[in-house]
Parts: sequence; C-alpha cells; structure tokens
Amino acid sequence: MILCLSQVVGPAQRAQIETLLAEAEFVDGASTAGWHAKLVKTNRQATASHPAARQAAAMVSAALREHAVFRAAVQPRRIAPPLLARYGTGESYGTHVDDALMGSDPLRSDVSVTVFLADPESYEGGELVIEDSSGEQAFKLGAGDAIAYPATSLHRVAPVTSGERRVAVTWVQSLVRDAAKREILFDLDTARQQIFAREGKSPTFDLLAKSHANLLRRWAEP
Repeated sequence: MILCLSQVVGPAQRAQIETLLAEAEFVDGASTAGWHAKLVKTNRQATASHPAARQAAAMVSAALREHAVFRAAVQPRRIAPPLLARYGTGESYGTHVDDALMGSDPLRSDVSVTVFLADPESYEGGELVIEDSSGEQAFKLGAGDAIAYPATSLHRVAPVTSGERRVAVTWVQSLVRDAAKREILFDLDTARQQIFAREGKSPTFDLLAKSHANLLRRWAEP
C-alpha cells in the first residue's frame, strides 16, 4: 500500500526545521547509502550528529508518531532517525531498494517514508518514482506532506532540473511485518471509525472493533 499523508509537518514546524537546516552541516549523501545504492545517489545530507540536524530529525519523527492515520496504517514499532536531504540541480537518486536492516542496532525496514519539506513549485523534477505491479507511479507532494510505501519497492528520485528538493526520509519497523495484513488492519480501522462517527458505539462498531483487535493480536510482533 502506498499512502499519501497530508500535513504531517505543519507550517510552524516546517519553518523551525528550515531554520535548523540552515545551521546544519551537509555532506555527500552517498556516505549513508548501501554499497550498490551509493553508485546512483547524488545529493547532500545533513550530518546526523550535528545538534541542529538531530533536533530537526526529532521533530519529524515526533510529527509522524503523532499523526493518527500514519499510526493506523503503518503500526510503527520503531522509527529510524530521519535523514534530512537536499537535491540541487542535476542531483538524483537512481533506482534502488532500501536496505533490509538499518543502523548499528538493526531496524528491519518494513515501510519507507519521505516527508516533503520544500514547496513543490520551488523546484522542477525531483519526483519520487515507485515501481509496483501496475508500473511506475511518480509523487511530488506539498510541503509538509508525506508518503509511506513498502520498503520492498524499487524506487528512485528523478533528477532535479531547477531549484532545490528538500526532504526528510526514514524507515519504520512495523508491529505487523506483512504489508497485506497491515492494509487489512488499516481498512478495518477506517471502517470502524466511519461507523462510530455515523452511529456511535453500535453493534456493528463493536464487531469491527473486535475483528480489528483480534487480528492485531494474531499478527503483531511486539
């Protein structure tokens, strides 16, 4: 499931992040890519240890955790510290798949997440292109919006032809490893909330809530 999320990071938070990134140190983004991905990665990335970058990354992570739809769809167990990246003119990230395990304390990457920080009208190109069974889909979302998609997907960032693409990227280890099962749980959660909004705590709501809870109990890996 590919899920676009509106305004994960609000305007005030985004302004704070932009101020922090102006203070951060940026280095060659290939330094954090896997041995094969670094061959096709050309961007600049904030040094994770820099205090300003750490604070900005913590804000992005907190915003994701606080987003109700993100929590329902992704079922996060662990979220990797977000990486803050810039793509200038001519920079891109060629086709690759994200590493299965991330970090020195390995996190299994079930879901990849990109949070768009720049106004899409401020740069040309730079679309996130994700491959799935139906072909390729290109995404260029509004500032503060995010996209969550299976980390198993081949994907790329198209070359930026003008302006600067600014994003935060991270990976999530989900409580529910299987993407199809996560989608079933998300559909059930969406349905029970719609029923509750229309009918309150009705017998139909109770059955949906029971099914959601029991499937989560069966499938979750705490």
